[in-house]
Amino acid sequence: MRTISRMLGVATASIMMAASARAQTTTQLGAGGGGSSHVKTEWTISGAHISVTYGRPRLKGRAESEMMPPGKPWRTGADAATVLTTDKPLIFGKVQLAPGSYTINTEPGDKSWELIFGRLDKPGQWGIPYQPALEIGRAPMTLGKLVRPEDELTIGIDRIGPRQSLTVQWGTVSASAPFTIGR
Repeated sequence: MRTISRMLGVATASIMMAASARAQTTTQLGAGGGGSSHVKTEWTISGAHISVTYGRPRLKGRAESEMMPPGKPWRTGADAATVLTTDKPLIFGKVQLAPGSYTINTEPGDKSWELIFGRLDKPGQWGIPYQPALEIGRAPMTLGKLVRPEDELTIGIDRIGPRQSLTVQWGTVSASAPFTIGR
């Protein structure tokens, strides 16, 4: 009986890991005008299909504060605007997003960051300069330090049980904003 329980436990863990691996797919889109790789990363979470399309700049030895300037909105990617697309409502703090596509910017700070959502004015919209007239709202982000620095920008969704967070990692910084999926 003990052997069967262990086998079931291993099988369950394997199934959960496989389901988790299938929950995220990343498609390489090629290099942008500035040479950064571009990707579209997609997730299916609680019936919602969510994707983030963005350029992945590299630090290449440059200072994090130079690339992610504190106190200023940053395009959170390279080249074209970073775009989040969802087919279900998403709620980040007090920001409620209806199904659709939105630009993502962040405003780095010393102790916390803000996640900034904007209207997508047109397909292929460039990520700079920041356009405050398109801003929809801001949600707080929690800061953490990475154990091993990331040279290439990575945006992902971390799931812990029923909760999920949009996470931005670059250099030694990890900034995350929890969100819920509406109906």
